[in-house]
Amino acid sequence: MPQPKALCVYCGSSSGKYPVYADSARAFGTEMARRGIALVYGGGKIGLMGTVADAVLAGDGKVIGVIPRQLVELEVAHPELSELVVVDTMHQRKTRMYELSDAFVALPGGFGTLDEMFEMLTWAQLGLHRYPCAFFDVRGYYAELRAMMDHMVDEGFVRSGQRDSVWFGDSMAALFDWMDDYDGGHAARVIGPSSVKA
Repeated sequence: MPQPKALCVYCGSSSGKYPVYADSARAFGTEMARRGIALVYGGGKIGLMGTVADAVLAGDGKVIGVIPRQLVELEVAHPELSELVVVDTMHQRKTRMYELSDAFVALPGGFGTLDEMFEMLTWAQLGLHRYPCAFFDVRGYYAELRAMMDHMVDEGFVRSGQRDSVWFGDSMAALFDWMDDYDGGHAARVIGPSSVKA
């Protein structure tokens, strides 16, 4: 597929224990802006979410935040985005972020990051989309998750092709190159082509 036009980034509302997490999020956002790729993310101004958004904005890039009304009222919404989409529920948030994006990357984060990314992996497995899904593995943060996915294959719960469609690595250049070359061929299309988003 060609370079993504809008990349959905899932990441922590915390900055993590080590400065390298924020440094990597900042570098990632800077690279997105340089490439002219719009950021779609959870709309927050705190943690890695705020860091990556600020970096894209600083590079004159476009940033679309999607945030539930409850979190806006708690004053965690970023005030300077290109566009802020306010929804009523977390389910609506995930759906809208998907609708706005054509690739998905997880930077380090917690339960919410994994929840959002695994929903996209599941949808790809079911044939609901053919977009790339990747884990940017800063400081080996996702090493054990990668091993768990391999274990799922070994134990017969995930097909090797489905596992192979998910990228792990710590090189931004390699990640963007992989997305450029991604064709979605490894993802199972169980439901059929009529269900695949155009």
